[in-house]
Amino acid sequence: MVVESLTAVPLQFGGFLGSQLGQLLLVLVAIAVVILVGRLVLKIAWRLVTIAAVIIGALLLLSFFGLSPF
Repeated sequence: MVVESLTAVPLQFGGFLGSQLGQLLLVLVAIAVVILVGRLVLKIAWRLVTIAAVIIGALLLLSFFGLSPF
């Protein structure tokens, strides 16, 4: 029942989304959502890259002093 009502929501805005401005607004909102999600993913990716660089750097320094963990 909930799914049926959610799929009917765009149909209720048929006149609004039927115009060119309505479709343009929908596209802009979709682009904004993609950008926001992308920013979140990149934020997490940068943290992972930074952590990996620090760990690799520490292992490299340990290997210079002959204290290789491997």
